Amino acid sequence: MKNWSIYIKDYKSYLKIERGLSDNSITNYLFDINRLVKYMDDNSIDVSPVYINEETIQQFIYHVATELNPRSRARLISGLKSFFSYIVFENYRKDNPLELIEVPKIGRKLPDTLSTAEIDALISAINLASNEGERNRAMLETLYSCGLRVSELIGLKISDLFFEEGFIKVTGKGNKQRFVPIDDLTQKYITIYKDGVRTFQNIQKGHEDTLFLNRRGKGLTRAMIFTIIKDLAKRIELNKIISPHTFRHSFATHLLENGADLRSIQLMLGHESITTTEIYMHLDRKFLRNIINTYHPRR
Repeated sequence: MKNWSIYIKDYKSYLKIERGLSDNSITNYLFDINRLVKYMDDNSIDVSPVYINEETIQQFIYHVATELNPRSRARLISGLKSFFSYIVFENYRKDNPLELIEVPKIGRKLPDTLSTAEIDALISAINLASNEGERNRAMLETLYSCGLRVSELIGLKISDLFFEEGFIKVTGKGNKQRFVPIDDLTQKYITIYKDGVRTFQNIQKGHEDTLFLNRRGKGLTRAMIFTIIKDLAKRIELNKIISPHTFRHSFATHLLENGADLRSIQLMLGHESITTTEIYMHLDRKFLRNIINTYHPRR
């Protein structure tokens, strides 16, 4: 293919250095670009990103549309549009060939949540007789009470704990850092694990500061957190499909229901835009009615 690898390499550097995106986010951005390149290769279309036209890209989108749901198609178009916006920005071409291609309307998917009783039941189902039990209790309490993403949880360091001040330092998307309040109970469970279990492990080189470790003394993976949560859900016969992110959604929803303002929730969750946080306003109609009844000037 004509120079695609050069443009993709430059775009990757732009995403990493100027946008500050994580490796995982960059991989997602590049996946659909490489998919377009493979389609062109399979169909003997030999044209560079500078000269590819809207018709060729539209044919590619039609080609993959049958395999994708509307949300995935929207992500595909958005990702390609971002790439060609970069090409325009660097003055390699004057127009974005996706400018007139419509993104499917997908609506806004409301996140699943757990009740406080369900969260208590999941945590109570942890077997504290094992060393992993103390770790898992500390992890799930932290996941929920601090509203962390799973990547933020497994990346948490001992040096990120500022218990005297009542905060932990969290490294979120794009390596952006924020301080999140941590309650006394969660501090207690972390301390029990850290001082009573972790300190006796054979910790592998490079993981001396990693807070939550596996049996081999290394950091945990995202998949391990998913497995722990799914096993607990089975144990209590919870009839919901849940993931680590469900704890984060529940944290935000419960804060909102108890009267926290959206700006505070945005800061704690590390959302770049308030519109991302606003999704929680759709979760509890009863809560919204109470707000109107309490604060409306003509109540």
